[in-house]
Amino acid sequence: MAHDLLTAVRELTPELTARAAEIERERELPADLLDRLRAAGCFRMFVPRDHGGYEVDLRTGMAVLETLARADGSTGWTVMIGAETPHLLALLSRERFDKIYAAGPDVVVAGAFAPQGRAELADGGFQVSGRWAFASGCRHADWIFGNCLVTADGQPIPGADGAPPETRSMLFPAGRVTVVDTWHVLGLRGTGSHDVVVDSAFCPVEATFDLFTGTPCVPGPGFVAPLAQFVLHLGAVAVGIAQGALDDMTALLGGDRQRLYARQPLADSPAFRIHLGRADLNVRAARTLLADLADDLWAACAHDPERIPALQPTISAALPWVTEQAIAAVATCYRAAGGGAARDSSPLQRRFRDIHTFAQHAAAAEGWLGNNGARLLGRLTFKKIYFSSSISSII
Repeated sequence: MAHDLLTAVRELTPELTARAAEIERERELPADLLDRLRAAGCFRMFVPRDHGGYEVDLRTGMAVLETLARADGSTGWTVMIGAETPHLLALLSRERFDKIYAAGPDVVVAGAFAPQGRAELADGGFQVSGRWAFASGCRHADWIFGNCLVTADGQPIPGADGAPPETRSMLFPAGRVTVVDTWHVLGLRGTGSHDVVVDSAFCPVEATFDLFTGTPCVPGPGFVAPLAQFVLHLGAVAVGIAQGALDDMTALLGGDRQRLYARQPLADSPAFRIHLGRADLNVRAARTLLADLADDLWAACAHDPERIPALQPTISAALPWVTEQAIAAVATCYRAAGGGAARDSSPLQRRFRDIHTFAQHAAAAEGWLGNNGARLLGRLTFKKIYFSSSISSII
């Protein structure tokens, strides 16, 4: 199944690249492309086999996401968000999980991790109001969730043992959520990451879950430490965007391109060859780091979950480093391409905007590098909470 999935995705990439400007202009994936991505199996790749999915391993999923982002950054991002659906739904009860997937494996959830809503305790559930930003793919989602501060009589419920106030995610059918058109941005324009709003809606307790300390109802390594796996998915998208820029640059140089006032074609410039060679190796290094961490995490999820907390500092630090390498590689290509790269029609300009928008994600912030530094200095206290509330700022 993994081979068939990768083959189907690779067959789609020429069309995705050809329609990248359309995707950006529409500010979301066109319906026919979504249908083809579903048919290829992109949104069921992590779904359990007994629910009609492929249940691929972490490395295979990352290869799919990199391939899609290499063709078009917005497509890679959108599929990443939708494909992570079963990881989130697995935090519900098994009965609820089975019921949602009863109609088929291609379920898509959108939503937001930041607790931008309030959930007031009510009989049998919660009364929910909130507005959540950056809900990628919300217009084609089947379900939408929002993380909320849990309240009683209007006051936040304190966390246990001095922890931050209690939060919980509320899941609603997409039809009960209002999408507010807010996605007018620098890059990743085709992801449709609009705001979503819920106004005083009841959410039954069985449709709620804990993003950070919840226990998955589905067995298997793919459902252990899901937030750590999400970080590696993000890294694969960043590498795909950077590799796409390198592809665009080498294609541009096929006709002995020579910049104005230059003495020789760019491809013959020793200085440019150094810069391009460095960019290529940096992207390769980023890909190799992610693969190495993915193998370590998958092995721990499958055989030794107690080892996962020790891997988390390096995994969280890897994404900002990978993002830095991706930005540098894209910038090398963009600068070398000359004035034409400044045009909206330039794929390199789109890559440049996409990777800089990607870099604004909270999980790619430079501060995460400090986790790895603290690990090296022996200044971290590990907890048996897989990628715990330290990542709760992700949007």
